[in-house]
Amino acid sequence: MRSELAKAGVTKAPHRSLFKASGLTDEEIQKPLIGIVNSFNEIVPGHVELRQIADCVKRGVLMEGGTPLEFPAIAVCDGIAMNHEGMKYSLVSRELIADSIEVVTKAHSLDGLVLIPSCDKVVPGMLMAAARLDIPCIVVSGGPMLAGDFNGEAVDLSTVFEAVGKVSAGSMTEAELCELENCACPTCGSCSGMFTANSMACMTEVLGMALDGNATIPAVFAERKRLAKKTGMQIMKLVNENITARDIMTEDAFHNALSVDMALGCSTNTVLHLTAIANEAGVNVDLDRINEISNKTPNLCKLAPAGPYHMEDLYKAGGVLAVAKELSKKGLLKLNSTTCTGQSMEEVLEAKNRKGDKVIADIEKPYGTTGGIKVLRGNVAIDGAVVKQSAVAPEMLKVTANAKVYNSEEESVEAILNGEIVAGDVVVIRYEGPKGGPGMREMLTPTAALAGRGLDKAVSLITDGRFSGATRGAAIGHVSPEAAEGGVIGLVENGDKIEIDIPNGVLNLLVSDEELENRRKNQVIKKKELSGYLKKYAKIVSSASKGAICD
Repeated sequence: MRSELAKAGVTKAPHRSLFKASGLTDEEIQKPLIGIVNSFNEIVPGHVELRQIADCVKRGVLMEGGTPLEFPAIAVCDGIAMNHEGMKYSLVSRELIADSIEVVTKAHSLDGLVLIPSCDKVVPGMLMAAARLDIPCIVVSGGPMLAGDFNGEAVDLSTVFEAVGKVSAGSMTEAELCELENCACPTCGSCSGMFTANSMACMTEVLGMALDGNATIPAVFAERKRLAKKTGMQIMKLVNENITARDIMTEDAFHNALSVDMALGCSTNTVLHLTAIANEAGVNVDLDRINEISNKTPNLCKLAPAGPYHMEDLYKAGGVLAVAKELSKKGLLKLNSTTCTGQSMEEVLEAKNRKGDKVIADIEKPYGTTGGIKVLRGNVAIDGAVVKQSAVAPEMLKVTANAKVYNSEEESVEAILNGEIVAGDVVVIRYEGPKGGPGMREMLTPTAALAGRGLDKAVSLITDGRFSGATRGAAIGHVSPEAAEGGVIGLVENGDKIEIDIPNGVLNLLVSDEELENRRKNQVIKKKELSGYLKKYAKIVSSASKGAICD
């Protein structure tokens, strides 16, 4: 056992005395020590009930002869952090989570980990830690919240963000907005659409790091507690058989994750996170590989914001692995990959089948012949940009638009709500990248405001920042190089023409090379006064094209 480094032999008598000071008996100390990483807090709706999940996990560990030892991880709610300085701390929390788990696990020589996340950056942060530590690990999240009901229609957090735009446009009253905000998020759990938190929970299953149902069993269902107990039991099998995180998160596993990502129409943030997790696992995942997989993977699902369905509908239709089963019918998965069950992906999928043909389309009749995410390149995005093409209206897939340029999210939101943006424009938001933000803020507020004002099918948006999984429309993010690193997005001027061709992966500023060179000679890159953690982060973070990793 790894924990013998801290507890075995005469020289470890002082160590054992400290374990005993924490209340452990000799019998407990002798058993495998299992870290229960609980990201509970009383702020984030996806995390407020994680004490119950942790308690259930501990019961599972105890049933199989382990000693569970709980320790915390932080969590940020992207929705609450949206559209103010708080969003600068969302992506950066991913690195803190991974680092802190590494520190506690290594310092105390734990034998295995059960990782309990729920929301956006917590899932990838924990998976990064698992890959880095390469010990037996398994994930069980808090689960998705149920969709709300507003005037007989299913609603969610993105509906509220879009309603703000409706109020500014005069098509909704503030009283109606208040009624909506009271019912849009009716339970605890991660927000109910195929937003980033749920997208990454889906990835835990296909990477093989979580049991069937982890992504889709609603947070308020008793089945979620039973899953947590089974997860606690399963970590003991992984420890006893020494199946480590890198045994599971192999190159084949990342192929499967990216393939199901494209079929589900997940958040563009999965590009950042899967790239970062793969880096920790020693697997090469880059934008070209992502595009290659997207180009041959059909889109099988239209979950909010791309369509009318929510996570509870995917749960009823068979879950994430039912989507994987459809892809396997066309040979699109690597079925020999190992999973946390100890079985291969092929064995896990054997009993899985979709229910109905609406939420999960038949592989022979997909919603689209290519995947939900597309990587774009051109002179304004030499190192790439990313768009959720499954959530783009057909008329917006190919456009040439007039640039309206803003140096921050706040400036763009003010312009949108004041009616300065019109059909045929492309809103350019820069200095919001990993370094320039810093922290690469999500742009749900401007995209939702455009949608609320009825412009999501008439206005495009590009940024070196990123987008919430709740964003819909021609919203192109992760533009690299970013403005703060001298990227061409920093040279765009009001009135410039920008060519957007999503099916063919093209993003070009229609300005001559000579003109761009002249602009570069006069360019003054905007610098921000930074302090604290953001100052450290900005110095070491990489480009979005590399997953915004801190290496």
